[in-house]
Amino acid sequence: MTTPAVPDPDQPAEAPLPWLEELPPRQIVAELNRFIVGQDAAKKAIAIAVRNRWRRGQAPDDIRDEITPSNIILIGPTGVGKTEIARRLARLAGAPFVKVEASRFTEVGYVGRDVESMVRELVDAAINLVRTEREDEVIGQAEQRAEERLLDLLLPPQATLPAPAGEEADALESGERVFIAGPAGSVVAGTPEEQRRERSREKLRQMLRDTKLEEREVELEIVPQAFPSFEALQQPPGMEGPDVNFWEMFQEMMPKRKKRRTVRVVEARRILIDEELKHLVDQDDVVNEALDRVENHGILFIDEIDKIAGERSQTGPDISREGVQRDLLPIVEGATVQTRYGYVRTDHILFIAAGAFHVSKPSDLIPELQGRFPIRVELTPLTEHDFVRIMTEPENAITRQYRALVAAEGVELEFSEDAIRAIARIAAQANERVENIGARRLQTVMAALMEDLLFDLPNPATTRVQIDAAQVNERLAKVIGDDDLRRYIL
Repeated sequence: MTTPAVPDPDQPAEAPLPWLEELPPRQIVAELNRFIVGQDAAKKAIAIAVRNRWRRGQAPDDIRDEITPSNIILIGPTGVGKTEIARRLARLAGAPFVKVEASRFTEVGYVGRDVESMVRELVDAAINLVRTEREDEVIGQAEQRAEERLLDLLLPPQATLPAPAGEEADALESGERVFIAGPAGSVVAGTPEEQRRERSREKLRQMLRDTKLEEREVELEIVPQAFPSFEALQQPPGMEGPDVNFWEMFQEMMPKRKKRRTVRVVEARRILIDEELKHLVDQDDVVNEALDRVENHGILFIDEIDKIAGERSQTGPDISREGVQRDLLPIVEGATVQTRYGYVRTDHILFIAAGAFHVSKPSDLIPELQGRFPIRVELTPLTEHDFVRIMTEPENAITRQYRALVAAEGVELEFSEDAIRAIARIAAQANERVENIGARRLQTVMAALMEDLLFDLPNPATTRVQIDAAQVNERLAKVIGDDDLRRYIL
């Protein structure tokens, strides 16, 4: 029997993970390899571009502003990892990162979202990122303050009593004092009544920390978050303006009317911690830091850029795709965008675009926009061998996901090597015969394979399931052999 390791207080605390751009390019690729199979050229190009952000920060001041980011355009069929690269970058970045779809933007003058909204979204993401970091720094202090306020609610302060008379007054005048131990072990003076109250408070404190009072109800004074009578002043989705936010303006102008609510201790603790965090975190400092990060470290991933490529439609009320490109051009080149928190320059924001380009070609983009994406990387279609690797190597492999789902029912699920190869072969065949949707085909094949098992569980007689190639072929033979079924199921 081994004793659990006790952390040594003399050991330094574990250092926080560095930003993605502080990692060497090889380590960035290694991080992406944990979740994405293949596409080494794309990973290498992105790792270099991200690392160059850090290198620019180390350059002398006289040349730093002249170093512009090397924007990247990823070209490849659907399902080969373009969007997955963006998802993983967002989790690893540590810097402001936003993924947007180019197809949702419209030309200026039409109802819908204009391209500047992506920069405003990036600023919002940076505000949330910095605020979370600042809150993490003071969360301990906020919890301590919230605990004291919660104790005040559970044990209200004693009302002021009239001056003592008689023997008690004589005792106080003679200098007799009672000394009690405070929460930190310090000795403080107090009357017998204060001593009793302090003991009761410490008992409540211990019960709070032992979560024995979570269901008790307390009464709180809170400020309502919204005024329903002014909801009509909010701008409709897709038409948010950068200049004036009337909704926030009216919220600030209206008096802060407090409302009393009776809530459980567990909810009161959350409300009080949120209030204390707002008091401890300087919003102006958060905004200044967020705007600086956006301008110098921000990353904008523009997906589906091929959907705005091509010539202007000559018939019908179709919104000009070329117009969206013209609106996007100054943002990528470097412009000043007005947000609710201030002006933001986009000169040093890194833009990564991606598109399948099934119908159009990268050359269908306007030449000026093509020139703003100097690095082009072609992602290769996935093969049967890649499918085998996708199901076995990544930490989030689909086979591991299904093992976790089945384990929730108390059943152990195993895939043999020949079963994985059979699944990969069927997925590759379906891509060839129907439509090549890349790794997404594995989802449809696995869903058809696991349907009966997931329907039958839980089953007390089933504790372990082993899937081999024969079972895969048997369960999917009908679907693979029937053109109509294959088309609509896989």
